[in-house]
Amino acid sequence: MGAQLCFEANAKAPREALRFHAEAKGAQVRLDKRGCTAHRLATFHDGIVFSQRPVRRDERVALRVLREEHSWCGGLRVGFTRLDPALVSAPSLPPFVCPDLEEQSPTWAAVLPEGCALVGDVVRFWVDRRGRLFAKVNAGCRLLLREGVPAGGPLWAVMDVYGTTKAIELLAASTSHLERPICWVWNPTDSQLPTAMLWDLSNKTVPEPGATPGEECAICFCHAANTCLVPCGHTHFCSYCAWRVFRDMAKCPVCRWQIEAVVPARGPPALMTEEGS
Repeated sequence: MGAQLCFEANAKAPREALRFHAEAKGAQVRLDKRGCTAHRLATFHDGIVFSQRPVRRDERVALRVLREEHSWCGGLRVGFTRLDPALVSAPSLPPFVCPDLEEQSPTWAAVLPEGCALVGDVVRFWVDRRGRLFAKVNAGCRLLLREGVPAGGPLWAVMDVYGTTKAIELLAASTSHLERPICWVWNPTDSQLPTAMLWDLSNKTVPEPGATPGEECAICFCHAANTCLVPCGHTHFCSYCAWRVFRDMAKCPVCRWQIEAVVPARGPPALMTEEGS
């Protein structure tokens, strides 16, 4: 990509307000004079932007969605990277942060569920000290977007003004406080709608047991299908494949419903039919 990595500790990063990096941006991005607003001019891609300085662990990056364009599908992507934007050649940036920039560099990003961040909504995202990427929309629950963001080096915020998201504005960042994440837990036998329950992720692990016949993940055919997609309730995927699908497309591969959360399954997967039910 013509970019370079930075591995210095970010403990001494300046505490100036976050802005968008003035030079490292997608071909369709235009910034305001303050460097706080990013607007995508045309098409649905080439909207990658970076913070101008590294972000500290547990520092919450805050942004507001300013404009939408409903002729496209998909929306805002957020995450972190070890690419120093000061050393990034803007023409070398790929059109998408997911999966292109992730595949070309040490970048960890995820798509927000479609429809969860609308015009006027405030989105906050951060990495905790366990390497977990969280996001929160307004005063809603915390969304665990992905895990495995490594510690020990500086991380710049990266955003993709993608699809239906047309313009965003960076707001004053804050430091996160300890709180238990809330996730949607789906019980198909209870009702047609998910019930909000506390799911403590402080000791969460992602075991990948080998599958017994009839319980294989429908994607990798190797690990046990042990997760449930919310709200459709399909339980045909191992946790690794389910989170990959959630991060990359956020649509159930069986029924194409929008995925709002991935939770542990209760019991063996139901048999798939040709109708995908």
